[in-house]
Amino acid sequence: MAKTTLTLSSKNYSSWSLRGWLMVKLAGLPFEETPVATDSADARAELLLLSPSILVPCLNHGEVRVWDTMAIGEYLNEIAPKAHLLPTNAVHRAHCRSICGEMHSGFSALRASLPMNIKAKFSKFKVWSKAQLDIDRVLFIWNVCLATYKGPYLFGKQPTLADCMFAPVVTRFITYGIALDPMCEAYCQTIVSMPEMKEWIAAATAEPDDIEELEVEF
Repeated sequence: MAKTTLTLSSKNYSSWSLRGWLMVKLAGLPFEETPVATDSADARAELLLLSPSILVPCLNHGEVRVWDTMAIGEYLNEIAPKAHLLPTNAVHRAHCRSICGEMHSGFSALRASLPMNIKAKFSKFKVWSKAQLDIDRVLFIWNVCLATYKGPYLFGKQPTLADCMFAPVVTRFITYGIALDPMCEAYCQTIVSMPEMKEWIAAATAEPDDIEELEVEF
């Protein structure tokens, strides 16, 4: 069997690391984690949400190296089709890819205003107007998917790449106490109740607090 490693950064702060890690977990591919020191310039840039670093996540599967999060998901779907990381129906699959792509390249105000910080809990957090527009768009996407595909995940009874892409947003909504409608609240609880997410959250909680810039409430 080809040796598989996944390069990751902080589990508390790195939304892109969570996305890639969750994809590999759901694919059922055994792998080893390769951590990137959070004091490196590239890791800090990624953690501070300036841009996704090409270093994390990075999947090494035998001689194959894949570093873009969506490319990782597509690759895993090809080598582990039984995991159904993408819906089998072509129309549903296109819908899934569309919202994954939107999450991959958009929502910059949400990312900047509500940085991922699993251990933190902020009460009475003031959401900026541009970030609220992003939040409203996320909730619209969730409601459409949950109503169309009947949940509990965005595309039905099992998680897909879409749930991996939005999992860090779930943690952000919990961290900053974002008010949610009942359907979206139930979806968030579904995500954080996944065994894989419980494993990630436990590891994130055990991390030392070593990036002071991300401890600022703004």
